[in-house]
Amino acid sequence: MSEPQEFRIADPLPTGTTLLEASAGTGKTWAIAALVTRYVAEGLAELDDLLVVTFGRAASAELKDRVRERLVEAEAALVRGRDEASVGADPLLALLLDADDTVVAERRERLRRAVARFDEATITTTHGFCHAVLRSLGTTGDVEPGSALIEDDTDIVDEVVADLYLRSVGVGATPPFTPDEARALGRRAVEDPAAHLLPTDAPQGSPPDLRRRFAGAVRDESARRRLAARTLSYDDLLQRLAEALEPEASPARTVMRDRWRFVLVDEFQDTDPVQWQILERAFLGHATMVLVGDPKQAIYGFRGGDV
Repeated sequence: MSEPQEFRIADPLPTGTTLLEASAGTGKTWAIAALVTRYVAEGLAELDDLLVVTFGRAASAELKDRVRERLVEAEAALVRGRDEASVGADPLLALLLDADDTVVAERRERLRRAVARFDEATITTTHGFCHAVLRSLGTTGDVEPGSALIEDDTDIVDEVVADLYLRSVGVGATPPFTPDEARALGRRAVEDPAAHLLPTDAPQGSPPDLRRRFAGAVRDESARRRLAARTLSYDDLLQRLAEALEPEASPARTVMRDRWRFVLVDEFQDTDPVQWQILERAFLGHATMVLVGDPKQAIYGFRGGDV
């Protein structure tokens, strides 16, 4: 493993897999937008070769705006030329202009084309690109035709919890926890479908064993009902794509590698193990990956989102 180095936008562009650790306010979004601009301007990638991922629709909308603004700004600077006073204060623009006129003209044309075709850029949430890949795989992606993506499946989970709890009471096997505790237990199990339910070695019929089995039953039944209703939760998307990517000869791997050669992940500190599994299986060793994050800001550590 190489020693950590300070990131400078004028350094050689990242290849392979690179982790950029940045604290709040130190320019994570600036770095991503600048890297996209360089990859495009220097002819290493067309805009549609890049996959830019962040967390949350609001964050992805903001990142998309910032990337477009950077492309527009860089194109305008290359039109104005080296005499513009503001160029010297911006290391990215200074770098792009530090070439002979022919190279600068080529960079300007690539940026112009990228701005004109910006709608082709894939700047989205993790769940957004997972959904797109599964749709493109058809039956191979294990997504029912006409299925709808739901942001919150709490109602389904609560309904399952109530049904299973009442069913237990009806056969004279009242669980050793209250209905409210059952609801909390079921929600936690479904919120993190990749988590292992423990303990597996508790005596059969003991309170820990009954809690584990109840949580597992809620998880399984909730998934069955979503499937029957042709709905998908965000976690369903991640799990199904991770499973589709598991075989070495997976069509999903081919689709994703052919589609994106450069992958930039914002807020990487909030990537959970399933999300990383998807990135690793699809791209590690096959695409340039730049992972940008701040470990001190991880908000999903409680569910393993701090890999």
